[in-house]
Amino acid sequence: MSKPIVAIVGRENVGKSTLFNRIIGDRQAIVEDTPGITRDRLYRDGEWLNRPFTLIDTGGIKFTDAEGYIYGKVKQQAELAIEEAQVIIFVVDFQAGVTAEDIDVADLLRKSGKPVVLAVNKTDHFNSDEDLLPVYDFYTLGLGEPIPVSAGQALNIGDLLDEVIAHFPPAGDDEDEGDVVKIAFIGRPNVGKSSLVNRLLGQERVIVSDMPGTTRDAIDTKLCKDGREYLIIDTAGMRHKPKINEPAEYYSMARALNALRRADVAILVLDAVSGITDQDKRIAGYAHEEGKGLLILVNKWDLPEKDGKSMNKFEKDIKEQLGFASYALTLFVSAKTGQRCDRILPLADFISEQASRRIGTAAFNELLREAVALNSPPTDKGKRLKILYGTQVGVKPPKLVIFLNEPEMMHFSYARYLENKIREAFGFAGTPISLIWRKRDKDPLA
Repeated sequence: MSKPIVAIVGRENVGKSTLFNRIIGDRQAIVEDTPGITRDRLYRDGEWLNRPFTLIDTGGIKFTDAEGYIYGKVKQQAELAIEEAQVIIFVVDFQAGVTAEDIDVADLLRKSGKPVVLAVNKTDHFNSDEDLLPVYDFYTLGLGEPIPVSAGQALNIGDLLDEVIAHFPPAGDDEDEGDVVKIAFIGRPNVGKSSLVNRLLGQERVIVSDMPGTTRDAIDTKLCKDGREYLIIDTAGMRHKPKINEPAEYYSMARALNALRRADVAILVLDAVSGITDQDKRIAGYAHEEGKGLLILVNKWDLPEKDGKSMNKFEKDIKEQLGFASYALTLFVSAKTGQRCDRILPLADFISEQASRRIGTAAFNELLREAVALNSPPTDKGKRLKILYGTQVGVKPPKLVIFLNEPEMMHFSYARYLENKIREAFGFAGTPISLIWRKRDKDPLA
């Protein structure tokens, strides 16, 4: 199952983003050298007491009149976060006290029926019970016990998170579903995602239409083939956010992103006729940032006029346009004729295995020593970067921690060199690699 989702909501200027950053801490990014291929940075992974979760930071809810109507697009954002979340952190301002807008937000949250944890932020003094007396005024919101915190000073965040994870399902319920490979089909509207899903399933399980946007929800279908179990997720076409006007489309986009987060492998469907668009790049960026294995399907390959070099040219365009996801595998298919569609599941299976692969610490460190011997790390003012040792700490995507004497000296070009050497030695085809730099003064393996 997917990780529990926790949404931080509240009116403007109560410190939601500060609390968001405090909870997630500094998260190491997957190595890439192409800026700008990112989505809005509202979703991040967090963990407390070995319970992982996804945290959503939302914009401040702004009410425009005495009737409590929420302003414009922020209403959609707030409703979306509330709909997605299993637990909601409602942030209020200790220094401002209970406001009319706090009361309106509380009414909104009560109607949702979701568990709400009330965080009284900017409580900067815990010296005496008298300091905390104003906290009790927030009982009037009718959302249970208010928890005093200071996001800025990192006070009482642990107690807050204790309460949050208390609302999670039992730990065993959110573990992976055995050997089931979860595959999400993603892409722009009308590129043929549903047609490809139907081709794999062998029946019309998903409505197919030439009209873009037919699929509104992420649709899950289980499939067993050659003794292997799959969960096929057909998602709504992802439009560029400024072009999303209808609330239904807004929610469809969010559900597609949520489906991507719970998948093992993302299958990005491109249109062979229209080629690679800016929106294709954005969608590939979503999968890359989520650390998902990536298979690129160039659909409708039966339509364009081709010569002996057409496939090579298109692959070259993919490498140039989607260079940040150069690890992705590519397949040219036709949902209409079935061309090469029999290769989709085996490739997705292979990518899932690569994303789950573990390498031994001894073999990894031998590779690091060889890489350093072939190409010395960079220097700065006579001081040389030293790569001490490394170990793998996670999968999906593979997470490799490398200990250094001075992590800030690691240049992106040398990081890319190390990633290439790792791929040459261990594969990891079709999956991103998360390289995490840690400071250490001495190599314990020396």
